[in-house]
Amino acid sequence: MTLSNNVTIQHVNTYDDVLTEEMLEFLIGLHTEFGTRRQKILQQRVQRQHTWDQGLSPDFIPETKNIRESDWRISPVPHSLLDRRVEITGPPDRKMVINALNSGASVFMADFEDSLSPTWKNVMEGHSNVTDAVHGTITYEHPSKGTYSVNDNSAVLMVRPRGLHLNEKHVKINGENISASLFDFGVCLFLNGKKQSSNSSGPFFYLPKIEHFLEARWWNDVFVWSQKQLGIDSGTIKATVLLETLPAAFQMNEIIYELREHFAGMNCGRWDYIFSYIKTFRNNPKHVLPDRDWVTMERHFMNSYATLVISTCHRRGAHAIGGMAAQIPVRNDEVANALAMKKVRDDKLREVKLGHDGTWVAHPGLVNVAKEIFDEHMPDKNQLSITPDIKWCTQLDLIEPTSGDITFQGLHKNIEIGILYLAAWIGGNGCVPLYNLMEDAATAEISRAQVWHWKKHACKLSCGRLIDEHLIASSIDKITSELVENNLENKDNIERASNIFSELCLSKELTEFLTLPAYELL
Repeated sequence: MTLSNNVTIQHVNTYDDVLTEEMLEFLIGLHTEFGTRRQKILQQRVQRQHTWDQGLSPDFIPETKNIRESDWRISPVPHSLLDRRVEITGPPDRKMVINALNSGASVFMADFEDSLSPTWKNVMEGHSNVTDAVHGTITYEHPSKGTYSVNDNSAVLMVRPRGLHLNEKHVKINGENISASLFDFGVCLFLNGKKQSSNSSGPFFYLPKIEHFLEARWWNDVFVWSQKQLGIDSGTIKATVLLETLPAAFQMNEIIYELREHFAGMNCGRWDYIFSYIKTFRNNPKHVLPDRDWVTMERHFMNSYATLVISTCHRRGAHAIGGMAAQIPVRNDEVANALAMKKVRDDKLREVKLGHDGTWVAHPGLVNVAKEIFDEHMPDKNQLSITPDIKWCTQLDLIEPTSGDITFQGLHKNIEIGILYLAAWIGGNGCVPLYNLMEDAATAEISRAQVWHWKKHACKLSCGRLIDEHLIASSIDKITSELVENNLENKDNIERASNIFSELCLSKELTEFLTLPAYELL
């Protein structure tokens, strides 16, 4: 359906109660001002990857040495963001929004990216749910438990828009698809920015998958322009950057500097970071990673990046938030549940002792577990006074190869998780519990990228068997047959997911993001 000013909504439901003429004018402005620059950013990503494919590695930039070495700090962080000891994340499903806000966490990040399958319905209802939460009108009617509503002492709300690589395929402006980042940011800010700014509760955003400080500059310019257009004081928007790409690890100071008026913190997005490590070194056999279970935060390259995040952020007056605890409570199995909770406690204890100001969990049942650890070891609102020594942290520390086994069980697990996650994603669910872990797009990316990487470099399993196309194809076929047999009601999605996963693993080149081909099936 073509609307005013050459905006086309390619869906029978235009949600015209949300996408009003005023809203569309704002989105048109965002697209006109920043769409072309975003395309240039994506081209620059391709060019940089080409240099790494030739054997070079990301490194600190000589031209920005002055920014790294000079003394400067970000603008003051709002009072509502001084204590971020536990943050819970999840898709903006209506029930999830209420439960997360009531979970006891300091912050709830409503996620339009890795934990959301971006069907038009999911995206638009997600924005409605966030808006209702901001305006205090959100409720949910449970068929047996009655009415859900938000408590008075609820978590601070933040929103993560989709990454720069994605379009919103349902919205065209002058014949071009609008950036999904600009769409999610623009809709959320237009609907909620003035309300949030009036009571100092936002607007607060998480920025995903930044690879270069020029991308942070792009976002900062988006913030400045948008605040001016909507009559919101400059600097009101505050952003937390997910440090989840290897190239960005060498530009932390530069990224913070570009966003310094709007910066609130940095988060160690560990799962996407592992995926980015694989993708960056896709042509380099020295950097092949072992089974995913081996790649923990204790590994040197992972510990180095987390320590550098803390030191850099604290030096600049910003929070450093720890990574996601992917474990979930295990019902009806006390032994398995005890093991899962121990992993969470150990992980959070490591984070708080390292100097993090908070951490992430994916399930309400983990909020108190994480909070107890941070309450015991972080009695103040944060640990900004702690600045770990990072003089030892060089380029080699951030890219050091990791040893470990590649096993048949690891290969099987990657294939099964990848197919099951994609099947759920195609079916409209982007956040899936598998093997007592909460899987999202980031962990699925690791699964398919590892299989591709192992094949690319002719790796061998611990038993000595070569990982080649035949082994991968036969394993995918066998696992798919078993999954279909056990999930006949989901046969079509499993088979479609299997086809996508197979193409991703067996292709000559590593596809940038699995959500790009999968999005075409939504």
